[in-house]
Amino acid sequence: MDGDFDRWAMLAALEWQAELGAVEAIGPEPVDRFESTKAEREAKAARAKAPAKGAPPPPVKAVEVDAVAVAKAAAKGAATLEELAAVQEAFEHCDLKRGARNFVFADGDPRARVMVIGEAPGQEEDREGKPFVGRSGQLLDRMFAAIGLSRQAPDAGAALYITNVVPWRPPQNRDPEPGELAMMRPFVERHIALVDPELIVLMGNPACRALIGRAGITRLRGRWHELGERPVMPMFHPSYLLRRPENKKHAWADLLTIKARLEGMG
Repeated sequence: MDGDFDRWAMLAALEWQAELGAVEAIGPEPVDRFESTKAEREAKAARAKAPAKGAPPPPVKAVEVDAVAVAKAAAKGAATLEELAAVQEAFEHCDLKRGARNFVFADGDPRARVMVIGEAPGQEEDREGKPFVGRSGQLLDRMFAAIGLSRQAPDAGAALYITNVVPWRPPQNRDPEPGELAMMRPFVERHIALVDPELIVLMGNPACRALIGRAGITRLRGRWHELGERPVMPMFHPSYLLRRPENKKHAWADLLTIKARLEGMG
């Protein structure tokens, strides 16, 4: 009787489990029913991460480049002005290069006692590939000719050497931005070291900001500053003097100060 009860009880329990959705009987070995579900989830996640067939590959994250560090390394390796011009022209991290017509390096005699540094080429400079041409360049030439200096002078003692902080023209002749000045500074510093002038003239605020870390040309001009051991005279940029000719008297006073300093240096 007990065996019949057990048999009928087990059949009733089996039917009850079937009604609940059970489709397999319990075997002699334990089965992890969650393992297959976990594997299916992992496979589905892998398929979701994999790119669709024919889809473009995911974008590669760009590696940020320290443009100033690249400029320092490139400038440091230049042993001559020719090498410096080549590595600076090949520098690819300044966006101004893409919109400029010409690379503008320098003009005049590198043996000159005086090195004039402006901010960046304008439209005429970009067209001709030389710094300080056009109306502002003509005014600069007249200014320095008044104290006996010229970029065309055959004598190094009466010569000028002229360059800019930035060798490519900014759009619409805007001032160079701080980042552009920072990445070009190593090239200018190497340029100065290779030319080794006795005296430097900085034309305008951007040149002063790049090389002596200060701006406010009205306050800076007329007083000597230093770049390393070299005396530096900030001056109004010729293009500013063309717009504000009443300030030419201040430029003349600065030129006389430069002339006196050169005479005192022998």
